[in-house]
Amino acid sequence: MGRCLGAIASILALSLAMLWSAGAQPVTVNQTVTDQQLTGMRLFNQSCRVCHTKPQMTSPLYGPQLSQSSAGGNAEVMREVISNGTPRMPGFKYHFEPAQIEAIVAYLKTLPPPAASAPAAAPR
Repeated sequence: MGRCLGAIASILALSLAMLWSAGAQPVTVNQTVTDQQLTGMRLFNQSCRVCHTKPQMTSPLYGPQLSQSSAGGNAEVMREVISNGTPRMPGFKYHFEPAQIEAIVAYLKTLPPPAASAPAAAPR
């Protein structure tokens, strides 16, 4: 019985780890992630992911895919956009505290730029 419960616990832990890693944005290999960046990832996944990542390969992307090169790589511009929004995006200065916005920026700075997409085939 104990061996069976141990196997079930191992499978459950592995399943949760796979689900968590599938939902998180990638962090570059061999990079130490700080508590601030982890907080930023959590906040990003809760509030930003819905528009800035694709839930499925065929789904549209509502906002730009975000990375360390977003806003020209300028952390101050990233903070400004997150705080005050744009014509197509709400501002989050009343939703997040300044330290939380800073955590999101710190997380975005860990994300590699998106790979260039292949050009669309010309219609025949």
